[in-house]
Amino acid sequence: MNSGIKLGHLWGIPIRMHLSWLVIIALMTWSLGAGYFPEEFQSYNSWVYWGLGLLTSILFALSVLLHEMGHAYVALHYQIPVKGITLFIFGGLSEITEEPKTPQAEFFIAIAGPLVSFGLALLFGGLWLFNKQFIFLAAPSEWLGRINLTLAIFNMIPGFPLDGGRVLRSLVWTATKNVKRASRVSSIAGQIIAFGFIGIGIYIILQGQLFNGIWLIFIGWFLQNAAATSFAQIGLRYILQEARVWQVMSRDLPLVPGNISINELVNSRIIIGGRRFFLVADSATNNYCGIVTINEINGVAPEDWKKVTAGEIMMPCDKVLEVSPELSLMEALQKMDDKNVAQVPVRGAGNTVVGLLSREQVLRYVRTRAETRV
Repeated sequence: MNSGIKLGHLWGIPIRMHLSWLVIIALMTWSLGAGYFPEEFQSYNSWVYWGLGLLTSILFALSVLLHEMGHAYVALHYQIPVKGITLFIFGGLSEITEEPKTPQAEFFIAIAGPLVSFGLALLFGGLWLFNKQFIFLAAPSEWLGRINLTLAIFNMIPGFPLDGGRVLRSLVWTATKNVKRASRVSSIAGQIIAFGFIGIGIYIILQGQLFNGIWLIFIGWFLQNAAATSFAQIGLRYILQEARVWQVMSRDLPLVPGNISINELVNSRIIIGGRRFFLVADSATNNYCGIVTINEINGVAPEDWKKVTAGEIMMPCDKVLEVSPELSLMEALQKMDDKNVAQVPVRGAGNTVVGLLSREQVLRYVRTRAETRV
């Protein structure tokens, strides 16, 4: 979801439009301009219908964005980071980086989006009632009122990954005091609802409505996959939240002297040893003072490898992302993701580096937990 057109920032949150949304706007403009508006509002020039179609499509995109902003605003209120908001082919996505810590937070974050859509439905419905005689206001207002109401109702279907599924999870979480059980209930509900969409789609196809049936089957397939994936991701989050860095980190520190040449480092440590990350020790004190990775080495021309040393190209330790042994794997991975790094030094008591943590080690730990079901 990091690709697409950047629309700007709000509350420090980057907002993007995925390229697939341009297809949605084009199809919606065509559907409204060539079909809906000419049938509902007759005796106007075609350019009026197409203009209204484009305007309505843009306002619908804004409506979806406001829906997602509702989620994001409440998440920020509960001090939960939001990585970004993206409009894509299935609507919108608020990338909330942490699970809510309480069922109350879960409930209000989930309900915020549908409440925004319901409020927009009332707003556009009111505009339609007030401006019935003016087509340029009444036509888009009527359609946007209906679609926002539909959006609010659809999102409140009680099953993951829809907002209604998260509301259901918050209620079960409150009743059982067990978030894992609540997640399982809402995930199963989401999959049952998804199979219901698929079944209805098949029935509609048998009734001769091929396009509508295929569309419902496609929605059901998407919801089923999303529900199963969401539950798996929640399970993964709890595994990572329970584990600590010291349980997974490597204690084998690849320390190299600062005066080692890049040529020697490549030939004796990378090609033969297979390592891609090194701690650099000060040549005089032998204390850790920075890191060298493949990225730094690639910035040096091969013909200069014999002349340039690791100490000259290293990233100083004061600029290196480090984590503590007691940090959860979830928090450590989030920090690594923010800095786009694959491994980090682990600094323990006495201000000494006691290990290295890599994404590969975390993945191996998760696989082992899954295989042993510990």
